[in-house]
Amino acid sequence: MFTCDEQIGADATDLFNYLTGYSRKENYRKLLVAPVNIRSRMESLIDREIEHCMKGEKGNLIFKINHLIDKGMIQKLYQASRAGVKVDLLVRGICGLRPGIKGVSDNISVTSIVGRFLEHSRIYYFRNRGNEEIYLGSADLMPRNIDRRVEVLFPVQDPNIIVQIRDQILGIYMKDNLKTRRMQPDGSYVRVHPEKNAEPIDSQAWFIKQIKG
Repeated sequence: MFTCDEQIGADATDLFNYLTGYSRKENYRKLLVAPVNIRSRMESLIDREIEHCMKGEKGNLIFKINHLIDKGMIQKLYQASRAGVKVDLLVRGICGLRPGIKGVSDNISVTSIVGRFLEHSRIYYFRNRGNEEIYLGSADLMPRNIDRRVEVLFPVQDPNIIVQIRDQILGIYMKDNLKTRRMQPDGSYVRVHPEKNAEPIDSQAWFIKQIKG
């Protein structure tokens, strides 16, 4: 990441001082840092989507991660679903959440895409009543990532880049109908196939094609 944002730069300085033992910094301006504040900030961001839904607004979360096994985060996503928040989860590997359970996770979908890429990136999207926010970084929703290691999530602040990530990255993953497996309420996965007359989309091949131009 390259940025001229002075607050993020100051956060990064505080973080490195924390790593070297020169600081026990607990308040960061813009960065989400584990094990300091990722859990509390993620919970508050999800709660904000819940509040929007309770006021009649649309709520939407899209998380692209490798693993989801943290019990607290799973319960918070169930709470969001019950409140009417649409939750789209792109979880490549282990997922301890069950989607599509009536009265619990009706509004949650879980998609796994396994292909050529390692899929190391983590993306957290919050609709926020149209004032969309995206965080990128290294942290999965696992106890070891949230509570026992140093991890960082940083905000994407350029509105144009937010739209690009939403539509040209997350959007393409959500349209994948060749490498996608969708989790069922019983925890099993079903392979997704293109519907009749639908364009076949392999998201990873699509990204490679964009790079090659």
